[in-house]
Amino acid sequence: MISRIWHGWTTPGNADKYEALLKEEIFVGIGNRHIRGFKGIQLLRREVGEEVEFVTIMLFDSVDAVREFAGEDYEVAVVPEKARAVLSHFDERSQHYEIRAERE
Repeated sequence: MISRIWHGWTTPGNADKYEALLKEEIFVGIGNRHIRGFKGIQLLRREVGEEVEFVTIMLFDSVDAVREFAGEDYEVAVVPEKARAVLSHFDERSQHYEIRAERE
């Protein structure tokens, strides 16, 4: 199992708008792609000084599944134009980790 982690930041004034965009449009669009090996996505949010940080954690069965989502250079961030319009800055590349253990 592969975990894809990405960070983006907004101003406090854009935070709710960005969160709604993720939940109502971007995450739905990812789901509608029916990517083989895509297992789900988590959204984390926290205030950091004068910014709001968002973290997405996506789970995939394999690096091949990540490539189906992001393309051959699978570390490149996938950030739609609507999201770029409300983000202050973001990771240009995502980090990928092999999940070695998990406990409930």
